[in-house]
Amino acid sequence: MSLPERLVQPVGKRAELYRDLSGGKVQCTACARLCQIGEGQVGLCGVRGVVGGKLYLLVYGKVIAAHVDPIEKKPVIHYRPGSKIFSIATNGCNWLCRHCQNFDISQRRRVEGEDIAPEEVVAQAQAYECEGLAYTYNQPTIFMEFAKDIGRIAREKGIFNLFVSNGFDTPETVSMMKEFLDCITVDFKGNGESEFARRYTGIPSADPVFQTLLEIKERTKVHVEITDLIVPKVGDDLTAARRLCSWVNDNLGPDTPVHFLRFHPDYKMMDFPRTPLETLEKHHEIGKQAGLNYVYIGNVPGHPAESTYCPGCGKVLIKRYSYEILEYNLDRGNKCRFCGYKTPIVGPLSRSFKDDRFIPVLS
Repeated sequence: MSLPERLVQPVGKRAELYRDLSGGKVQCTACARLCQIGEGQVGLCGVRGVVGGKLYLLVYGKVIAAHVDPIEKKPVIHYRPGSKIFSIATNGCNWLCRHCQNFDISQRRRVEGEDIAPEEVVAQAQAYECEGLAYTYNQPTIFMEFAKDIGRIAREKGIFNLFVSNGFDTPETVSMMKEFLDCITVDFKGNGESEFARRYTGIPSADPVFQTLLEIKERTKVHVEITDLIVPKVGDDLTAARRLCSWVNDNLGPDTPVHFLRFHPDYKMMDFPRTPLETLEKHHEIGKQAGLNYVYIGNVPGHPAESTYCPGCGKVLIKRYSYEILEYNLDRGNKCRFCGYKTPIVGPLSRSFKDDRFIPVLS
Protein backbone atom coordinates (compact mmCIF):
# COMPACT_ATOMS: atom_id res chain seq x y z
CA MET A 1 0.00 0.00 0.00
CA SER A 2 1.41 3.39 -0.99
CA LEU A 3 1.37 6.66 0.87
CA PRO A 4 -1.10 9.28 -0.31
CA GLU A 5 0.56 11.73 -2.69
CA ARG A 6 0.26 14.58 -0.22
CA LEU A 7 2.31 12.66 2.36
CA VAL A 8 5.61 12.91 0.56
CA GLN A 9 7.13 14.82 3.48
CA PRO A 10 7.39 13.49 7.04
CA VAL A 11 4.15 13.88 8.96
CA GLY A 12 3.03 12.71 12.36
CA LYS A 13 5.95 11.56 14.48
CA ARG A 14 8.85 9.15 14.13
CA ALA A 15 7.79 5.69 15.26
CA GLU A 16 9.65 3.84 17.99
CA LEU A 17 8.38 0.33 17.32
CA TYR A 18 10.40 -0.88 14.33
CA ARG A 19 13.64 -2.44 13.22
CA ASP A 20 15.74 -1.65 10.15
CA LEU A 21 16.03 -4.29 7.43
CA SER A 22 18.36 -4.61 4.47
CA GLY A 23 17.33 -3.25 1.11
CA GLY A 24 16.00 0.01 2.51
CA LYS A 25 12.98 -1.56 4.19
CA VAL A 26 11.72 -1.19 7.75
CA GLN A 27 9.93 -3.84 9.79
CA CYS A 28 7.19 -2.44 11.99
CA THR A 29 6.95 -4.15 15.39
CA ALA A 30 3.76 -2.50 16.62
CA CYS A 31 1.76 -5.65 15.95
CA ALA A 32 2.20 -9.32 15.11
CA ARG A 33 1.85 -8.70 11.36
CA LEU A 34 5.43 -7.38 11.43
CA CYS A 35 4.88 -5.54 8.16
CA GLN A 36 7.98 -4.99 6.03
CA ILE A 37 7.54 -1.51 4.61
CA GLY A 38 9.50 0.18 1.86
CA GLU A 39 9.94 3.84 0.99
CA GLY A 40 6.62 5.57 0.30
CA GLN A 41 4.61 2.64 1.61
CA VAL A 42 2.38 2.08 4.65
CA GLY A 43 1.61 -1.07 6.60
CA LEU A 44 -1.72 -2.85 6.43
CA CYS A 45 -3.04 -0.69 9.28
CA GLY A 46 -2.78 2.35 7.01
CA VAL A 47 -1.22 4.64 9.62
CA ARG A 48 2.43 3.58 9.89
CA GLY A 49 4.51 4.48 6.84
CA VAL A 50 8.08 5.00 5.65
CA VAL A 51 9.20 8.47 4.60
CA GLY A 52 12.86 9.22 3.94
CA GLY A 53 13.84 5.76 5.10
CA LYS A 54 12.24 6.25 8.52
CA LEU A 55 9.02 4.81 9.94
CA TYR A 56 6.44 7.39 10.96
CA LEU A 57 3.20 7.15 12.92
CA LEU A 58 1.21 9.21 10.45
CA VAL A 59 -1.78 9.73 12.76
CA TYR A 60 0.22 10.91 15.75
CA GLY A 61 -1.74 13.78 17.29
CA LYS A 62 -4.88 13.09 15.23
CA VAL A 63 -8.05 11.87 16.95
CA ILE A 64 -10.93 10.75 14.74
CA ALA A 65 -13.43 9.98 17.53
CA ALA A 66 -13.83 10.84 21.19
CA HIS A 67 -16.65 10.09 23.63
CA VAL A 68 -17.29 9.88 27.34
CA ASP A 69 -18.39 6.36 28.29
CA PRO A 70 -18.94 4.23 31.36
CA ILE A 71 -16.12 1.76 31.87
CA GLU A 72 -18.68 -1.05 31.74
CA LYS A 73 -19.23 -0.30 28.04
CA LYS A 74 -15.69 -1.46 27.14
CA PRO A 75 -16.63 -3.99 28.71
CA VAL A 76 -14.50 -3.79 31.86
CA ILE A 77 -16.32 -4.57 35.09
CA HIS A 78 -13.65 -5.66 37.58
CA TYR A 79 -11.57 -2.48 37.39
CA ARG A 80 -12.74 0.76 39.00
CA PRO A 81 -16.47 -0.05 38.57
CA GLY A 82 -18.72 2.83 37.58
CA SER A 83 -15.85 5.00 36.35
CA LYS A 84 -16.32 7.64 33.71
CA ILE A 85 -13.96 7.11 30.77
CA PHE A 86 -12.69 9.41 28.05
CA SER A 87 -12.49 7.20 24.94
CA ILE A 88 -10.41 8.10 21.88
CA ALA A 89 -9.37 6.55 18.57
CA THR A 90 -7.39 7.24 15.43
CA ASN A 91 -8.09 5.84 11.98
CA GLY A 92 -6.87 2.45 10.86
CA CYS A 93 -6.56 -1.07 12.23
CA ASN A 94 -4.36 -4.15 11.90
CA TRP A 95 -7.39 -6.46 11.54
CA LEU A 96 -9.94 -6.57 8.74
CA CYS A 97 -13.00 -7.75 10.69
CA ARG A 98 -15.96 -8.32 8.40
CA HIS A 99 -18.32 -7.60 11.31
CA CYS A 100 -16.64 -4.48 12.72
CA GLN A 101 -19.15 -2.06 14.22
CA ASN A 102 -16.55 0.71 14.01
CA PHE A 103 -15.62 0.03 10.38
CA ASP A 104 -15.94 3.70 9.41
CA ILE A 105 -13.00 4.36 11.74
CA SER A 106 -11.02 1.13 11.71
CA GLN A 107 -11.14 0.44 7.98
CA ARG A 108 -10.51 4.02 6.90
CA ARG A 109 -7.05 4.19 5.34
CA ARG A 110 -6.67 7.95 5.33
CA VAL A 111 -4.70 10.23 7.62
CA GLU A 112 -7.51 12.26 9.14
CA GLY A 113 -8.70 13.50 12.49
CA GLU A 114 -8.73 16.51 14.74
CA ASP A 115 -5.25 17.76 15.59
CA ILE A 116 -4.70 17.43 19.31
CA ALA A 117 -1.58 17.12 21.44
CA PRO A 118 -1.25 14.51 24.20
CA GLU A 119 -1.54 17.25 26.84
CA GLU A 120 -4.81 18.42 25.29
CA VAL A 121 -6.27 14.90 25.31
CA VAL A 122 -5.61 14.64 29.03
CA ALA A 123 -7.00 18.14 29.61
CA GLN A 124 -10.23 17.14 27.86
CA ALA A 125 -10.48 14.04 30.04
CA GLN A 126 -10.10 16.24 33.08
CA ALA A 127 -12.65 18.75 31.79
CA TYR A 128 -15.24 15.96 31.54
CA GLU A 129 -14.23 14.75 35.02
CA CYS A 130 -13.17 11.35 33.70
CA GLU A 131 -11.26 8.95 35.91
CA GLY A 132 -9.78 6.98 33.03
CA LEU A 133 -8.69 7.17 29.41
CA ALA A 134 -9.62 4.39 26.98
CA TYR A 135 -7.85 3.81 23.69
CA THR A 136 -10.55 2.05 21.73
CA TYR A 137 -12.79 1.81 18.61
CA ASN A 138 -9.73 0.64 16.63
CA GLN A 139 -6.64 -1.32 17.69
CA PRO A 140 -4.69 0.98 20.04
CA THR A 141 -1.26 -0.55 19.49
CA ILE A 142 -1.14 0.73 15.90
CA PHE A 143 -0.94 4.23 17.43
CA MET A 144 1.10 3.03 20.41
CA GLU A 145 3.58 5.91 20.54
CA PHE A 146 0.74 8.44 20.67
CA ALA A 147 -1.06 6.39 23.33
CA LYS A 148 2.13 6.16 25.40
CA ASP A 149 2.71 9.91 25.36
CA ILE A 150 -0.91 10.53 26.39
CA GLY A 151 -0.83 7.77 28.98
CA ARG A 152 2.27 9.00 30.77
CA ILE A 153 0.72 12.43 31.24
CA ALA A 154 -2.61 10.92 32.26
CA ARG A 155 -0.96 8.77 34.92
CA GLU A 156 0.80 11.84 36.34
CA LYS A 157 -2.63 13.49 36.66
CA GLY A 158 -4.13 10.49 38.45
CA ILE A 159 -6.03 9.23 35.38
CA PHE A 160 -5.74 5.52 34.59
CA ASN A 161 -5.22 4.07 31.11
CA LEU A 162 -7.23 1.30 29.44
CA PHE A 163 -6.79 -0.56 26.15
CA VAL A 164 -9.67 -2.21 24.29
CA SER A 165 -7.53 -4.52 22.21
CA ASN A 166 -7.45 -7.48 19.86
CA GLY A 167 -4.21 -8.57 21.53
CA PHE A 168 -2.40 -9.10 18.21
CA ASP A 169 0.78 -7.63 19.61
CA THR A 170 4.51 -8.18 20.03
CA PRO A 171 6.96 -8.32 22.95
CA GLU A 172 7.94 -4.76 22.01
CA THR A 173 4.40 -3.45 22.48
CA VAL A 174 4.01 -5.30 25.77
CA SER A 175 7.23 -3.69 27.00
CA MET A 176 5.86 -0.27 26.12
CA MET A 177 2.59 -1.05 27.91
CA LYS A 178 4.51 -1.29 31.18
CA GLU A 179 5.27 2.42 30.96
CA PHE A 180 1.67 3.62 31.26
CA LEU A 181 -1.08 0.98 30.91
CA ASP A 182 -3.26 -0.06 33.86
CA CYS A 183 -5.96 -2.24 32.32
CA ILE A 184 -6.65 -4.13 29.10
CA THR A 185 -9.60 -6.04 27.71
CA VAL A 186 -8.58 -8.47 24.98
CA ASP A 187 -11.32 -9.39 22.54
CA PHE A 188 -11.24 -12.84 21.00
CA LYS A 189 -13.50 -13.49 18.03
CA GLY A 190 -15.19 -16.84 17.48
CA ASN A 191 -13.65 -18.52 20.54
CA GLY A 192 -10.11 -17.77 19.37
CA GLU A 193 -10.22 -20.30 16.52
CA SER A 194 -7.63 -19.57 13.83
CA GLU A 195 -9.91 -20.76 11.03
CA PHE A 196 -12.49 -18.15 12.03
CA ALA A 197 -9.75 -15.55 12.44
CA ARG A 198 -8.39 -16.13 8.94
CA ARG A 199 -11.78 -15.93 7.24
CA TYR A 200 -13.46 -13.17 9.19
CA THR A 201 -10.73 -11.00 10.73
CA GLY A 202 -7.97 -11.25 8.11
CA ILE A 203 -5.15 -12.59 10.29
CA PRO A 204 -3.25 -15.83 9.64
CA SER A 205 -3.62 -17.17 13.19
CA ALA A 206 -4.92 -16.21 16.63
CA ASP A 207 -1.76 -17.62 18.26
CA PRO A 208 -0.14 -14.18 18.84
CA VAL A 209 -3.16 -13.16 20.94
CA PHE A 210 -2.54 -16.02 23.36
CA GLN A 211 1.17 -15.19 23.45
CA THR A 212 0.45 -11.53 24.19
CA LEU A 213 -1.75 -12.49 27.12
CA LEU A 214 1.00 -14.70 28.54
CA GLU A 215 3.51 -11.87 28.24
CA ILE A 216 1.17 -9.35 29.86
CA LYS A 217 0.59 -11.77 32.72
CA GLU A 218 4.28 -12.55 33.20
CA ARG A 219 5.84 -9.14 32.55
CA THR A 220 3.34 -6.50 33.71
CA LYS A 221 0.87 -5.66 36.43
CA VAL A 222 -1.86 -4.73 33.93
CA HIS A 223 -5.37 -5.85 34.88
CA VAL A 224 -6.74 -8.23 32.20
CA GLU A 225 -10.30 -9.05 31.15
CA ILE A 226 -11.28 -11.31 28.26
CA THR A 227 -14.15 -10.88 25.81
CA ASP A 228 -15.25 -13.36 23.17
CA LEU A 229 -17.60 -12.35 20.37
CA ILE A 230 -19.80 -15.36 19.59
CA VAL A 231 -20.77 -15.26 15.92
CA PRO A 232 -23.62 -17.66 15.10
CA LYS A 233 -23.03 -20.50 12.64
CA VAL A 234 -19.35 -19.73 12.02
CA GLY A 235 -17.85 -18.80 15.42
CA ASP A 236 -19.87 -20.58 18.09
CA ASP A 237 -18.24 -24.01 18.36
CA LEU A 238 -18.64 -25.30 21.91
CA THR A 239 -15.51 -27.45 21.81
CA ALA A 240 -13.49 -24.36 20.93
CA ALA A 241 -15.17 -22.51 23.80
CA ARG A 242 -14.08 -25.24 26.20
CA ARG A 243 -10.49 -24.97 24.96
CA LEU A 244 -10.49 -21.20 25.36
CA CYS A 245 -12.00 -21.25 28.85
CA SER A 246 -9.60 -23.97 30.00
CA TRP A 247 -6.68 -22.01 28.60
CA VAL A 248 -7.76 -18.84 30.44
CA ASN A 249 -8.17 -20.76 33.69
CA ASP A 250 -4.83 -22.55 33.37
CA ASN A 251 -2.77 -19.57 32.21
CA LEU A 252 -4.44 -16.40 33.53
CA GLY A 253 -6.23 -17.81 36.55
CA PRO A 254 -9.83 -18.57 37.59
CA ASP A 255 -10.50 -14.99 38.69
CA THR A 256 -10.02 -13.62 35.16
CA PRO A 257 -13.35 -12.17 33.97
CA VAL A 258 -14.60 -13.67 30.69
CA HIS A 259 -17.38 -11.96 28.74
CA PHE A 260 -19.28 -13.83 26.02
CA LEU A 261 -20.71 -11.15 23.75
CA ARG A 262 -23.76 -11.31 21.54
CA PHE A 263 -23.05 -10.66 17.86
CA HIS A 264 -25.22 -8.23 15.94
CA PRO A 265 -25.19 -7.80 12.15
CA ASP A 266 -22.85 -5.09 10.86
CA TYR A 267 -20.54 -4.06 8.01
CA LYS A 268 -20.01 -7.05 5.67
CA MET A 269 -21.98 -9.54 7.78
CA MET A 270 -25.42 -7.99 7.66
CA ASP A 271 -26.93 -11.32 6.54
CA PHE A 272 -25.98 -13.05 9.80
CA PRO A 273 -28.48 -13.25 12.69
CA ARG A 274 -27.93 -12.12 16.24
CA THR A 275 -26.41 -14.76 18.48
CA PRO A 276 -29.20 -16.92 19.97
CA LEU A 277 -29.51 -16.49 23.71
CA GLU A 278 -29.33 -20.25 24.16
CA THR A 279 -25.88 -20.28 22.50
CA LEU A 280 -24.58 -17.60 24.85
CA GLU A 281 -25.95 -19.42 27.87
CA LYS A 282 -24.21 -22.63 26.78
CA HIS A 283 -20.95 -20.69 26.56
CA HIS A 284 -21.58 -19.25 30.02
CA GLU A 285 -22.13 -22.74 31.40
CA ILE A 286 -18.92 -23.98 29.76
CA GLY A 287 -16.98 -21.15 31.39
CA LYS A 288 -18.27 -22.07 34.81
CA GLN A 289 -17.57 -25.77 34.22
CA ALA A 290 -14.00 -24.86 33.29
CA GLY A 291 -13.55 -23.42 36.78
CA LEU A 292 -13.83 -19.71 35.97
CA ASN A 293 -15.30 -17.71 38.85
CA TYR A 294 -16.55 -14.73 36.85
CA VAL A 295 -18.29 -15.45 33.55
CA TYR A 296 -20.56 -12.89 31.90
CA ILE A 297 -22.98 -12.54 29.01
CA GLY A 298 -22.76 -9.21 27.21
CA ASN A 299 -25.01 -7.26 24.85
CA VAL A 300 -28.13 -8.81 26.39
CA PRO A 301 -29.52 -6.09 28.69
CA GLY A 302 -31.32 -7.48 31.71
CA HIS A 303 -29.80 -10.95 31.60
CA PRO A 304 -28.81 -12.26 35.06
CA ALA A 305 -25.30 -13.05 33.75
CA GLU A 306 -24.59 -9.32 33.41
CA SER A 307 -24.21 -9.22 37.19
CA THR A 308 -21.34 -10.30 39.43
CA TYR A 309 -21.95 -13.08 41.96
CA CYS A 310 -19.93 -14.01 45.01
CA PRO A 311 -17.98 -17.27 44.55
CA GLY A 312 -18.25 -17.75 48.30
CA CYS A 313 -21.98 -17.48 48.99
CA GLY A 314 -23.53 -17.03 45.53
CA LYS A 315 -25.25 -13.74 46.34
CA VAL A 316 -25.23 -10.73 44.00
CA LEU A 317 -22.17 -8.55 44.50
CA ILE A 318 -22.85 -6.07 41.69
CA LYS A 319 -26.23 -6.03 39.99
CA ARG A 320 -26.21 -4.49 36.52
CA TYR A 321 -28.57 -3.58 33.74
CA SER A 322 -26.53 -3.05 30.61
CA TYR A 323 -23.91 -0.45 31.63
CA GLU A 324 -25.72 0.69 34.76
CA ILE A 325 -24.93 -0.43 38.31
CA LEU A 326 -28.16 -1.04 40.21
CA GLU A 327 -26.84 -2.63 43.39
CA TYR A 328 -23.40 -2.78 45.01
CA ASN A 329 -22.62 -5.22 47.80
CA LEU A 330 -18.87 -4.88 48.32
CA ASP A 331 -17.25 -3.23 51.32
CA ARG A 332 -14.29 -0.84 51.11
CA GLY A 333 -11.89 -3.77 50.92
CA ASN A 334 -13.88 -5.23 48.00
CA LYS A 335 -15.09 -8.09 50.18
CA CYS A 336 -18.59 -9.53 49.96
CA ARG A 337 -20.87 -7.79 52.47
CA PHE A 338 -22.67 -11.07 53.13
CA CYS A 339 -19.87 -13.60 53.69
CA GLY A 340 -16.60 -11.63 53.63
CA TYR A 341 -15.21 -13.31 50.48
CA LYS A 342 -12.30 -11.28 49.09
CA THR A 343 -12.88 -10.48 45.43
CA PRO A 344 -10.26 -9.55 42.80
CA ILE A 345 -12.13 -6.38 41.82
CA VAL A 346 -9.75 -3.42 41.62
CA GLY A 347 -10.58 -0.06 43.18
CA PRO A 348 -13.66 1.38 44.85
CA LEU A 349 -17.02 2.15 43.27
CA SER A 350 -16.71 5.43 41.43
CA ARG A 351 -18.54 8.42 42.83
CA SER A 352 -19.63 9.31 39.30
CA PHE A 353 -21.31 6.01 38.45
CA LYS A 354 -24.80 7.54 38.40
CA ASP A 355 -23.83 10.44 36.13
CA ASP A 356 -24.91 10.81 32.51
CA ARG A 357 -21.86 9.22 30.91
CA PHE A 358 -22.84 9.10 27.25
CA ILE A 359 -21.43 12.38 25.95
CA PRO A 360 -20.34 12.61 22.29
CA VAL A 361 -17.24 14.77 22.00
CA LEU A 362 -16.27 14.16 18.37
CA SER A 363 -18.17 12.35 15.65
